[in-house]
Amino acid sequence: MSRPPHAREKVLDAFERLLIEDGERAGTMDATARAAGVSKGGLLYHFPSKDALEQGLIARLDELVEADIAEMAASPEGPVAFFVRTSAMDGDRLDRAIVSVSRLAQGGSTAARDALHAMRERWADALRAHVADDAALDLVLLVSDGLYYNNSLQGQGVAGPVPTGPAMDALLALVDRATRP
Repeated sequence: MSRPPHAREKVLDAFERLLIEDGERAGTMDATARAAGVSKGGLLYHFPSKDALEQGLIARLDELVEADIAEMAASPEGPVAFFVRTSAMDGDRLDRAIVSVSRLAQGGSTAARDALHAMRERWADALRAHVADDAALDLVLLVSDGLYYNNSLQGQGVAGPVPTGPAMDALLALVDRATRP
């Protein structure tokens, strides 16, 4: 039996869930404490302010992006194929962190907006050496954006194409041909 998550992680999980499901305005300190099943004092012990709670979520995103970049670099199929293939949302921890920080940015958080910009730049830096030039890098990033966007719309009546299996392999082959250094 696994250990229950630490209170700090439970609070971040609850805050993340509130942001994703109900938007930035729902992510109050009181609502977060209730959703995490901790007292307000327990919440304040780990996050003395809403800003600190937001910074905790942004730090989580930063850690997950760092892990994603390491996995991308070690991928046998190469960083570009890994990046494109994993651009379709599957509800993993990184996806949840991106969506929740995006909700903060939509609510006007400059720190969240800056974190999302930094995330994209870090991915671009990790990919740059594996593509022919800046136009090829833009192509990879835009294909990734399109997969992520279309996948996020599925189930909401506006599904776009999200290739899988042989269709994804064909897309990756096309991207590889167009971007190879």
